[in-house]
Amino acid sequence: MALESVIIAGGGMAGFTAARQLRDRGYTGKLTIIDPEGMPYDRPPLSKDYLLAKRDATQILLSAADWFSTHNVQVITGKVVELDVDTPTVTLSDGQQLGADKIILATGGTARRLPIPGGQLPTVLELRTMNDADHLRSVLGEGVRMAIVGAGLIGAEVASSALQLGATVTLIDPVDPPLVPAVGEVLARRLHQMHDQQGVSVVTGVPTEITVDGSGIHTISLQDGSAIEADTVLVGIGIVPDTGLAATSGLDTDNGILVDESQRTSHPNVYAIGDTARTRLADGTLLRRAEHWEHAMNTGTTVAAALLGEELPVHGASWFWSDRHGVHVEGVGSMLGEGTQVIRELEGIPVAAFRIDEQGMLAGCAAIDGGLMVRAARRIIDKQKPVNAEQLADPTFDLKKLAR
Repeated sequence: MALESVIIAGGGMAGFTAARQLRDRGYTGKLTIIDPEGMPYDRPPLSKDYLLAKRDATQILLSAADWFSTHNVQVITGKVVELDVDTPTVTLSDGQQLGADKIILATGGTARRLPIPGGQLPTVLELRTMNDADHLRSVLGEGVRMAIVGAGLIGAEVASSALQLGATVTLIDPVDPPLVPAVGEVLARRLHQMHDQQGVSVVTGVPTEITVDGSGIHTISLQDGSAIEADTVLVGIGIVPDTGLAATSGLDTDNGILVDESQRTSHPNVYAIGDTARTRLADGTLLRRAEHWEHAMNTGTTVAAALLGEELPVHGASWFWSDRHGVHVEGVGSMLGEGTQVIRELEGIPVAAFRIDEQGMLAGCAAIDGGLMVRAARRIIDKQKPVNAEQLADPTFDLKKLAR
């Protein structure tokens, strides 16, 4: 049956990519994006350039408004609250009902809250949306004491930005150092030490309670009996996938909406992509859910191909990036697992880390200010070429020689 109409619930990177790819691949039917925030925008700048007011709301749009009119993509500002998978039909919070041949769920997730007393306080902030960033910017400023719980990518990025806005920052995390699974122990240590070098107070501890007094001063109690006072508290400990709509409509969920390798859910009328989707292989194996920017793009591309009956695209090794304190971090593949860790140093300072698996193949790479190196490493991983530890450790050796 010809595909005549598609509804995409969610306008983040995944949802927008699905719409763009459908049009790029020749789909001419009706195409609608529904999102509570309206026009699709890019989230990574929220903790960096947008928070610092270096880019405004129009500058972080995923595409200018005229793209949507030119390509006949309708964007509805609204929230899908019900899904009938058999029809299929979606119901919006204002009661409007819309039907289509296929529904794509790109609902993303919500910021994970601290499961402790005070973790649900409205003054304990999160950073997930443009509105969150606007509010956060409004409360930051010279001399404001900010405490950030969670020293992962978002926490580190906000700590760096908050310093530039004049705040004094305390960064709290139970792990020392964070990010070992992403970049390996050595680079994780160097990155974490940058906070202290830039004036961030780094605390290793587990929050047990957050209270706020009448003057707006927050007290974060830690498991070791110590306490931290702050004017503003931000929690950055990941997201909870938004599976409520899928679950209530009878779709299979398990820490995500379960999909096959074509992004199809347990009902053939509905697909899921982006942060909320979790792949279930044909043998029942559940893969880890991914929350990276590129993964959102990849799943949006895959679903477009699947809906049009085209060959599914093959994506390279997973890749991420982050920025903090004036340095750029990138990683590709996996730094976790058996094998050998290799460190590349420049003038005694670790600048890159590699993991060679037990078969002698490159399995992962992370680098600080080494984007070209990471791109070469990705090609090596994708081509499954054997590598030499001495060459990887040698700062004068150009990985592009191996990537050819």
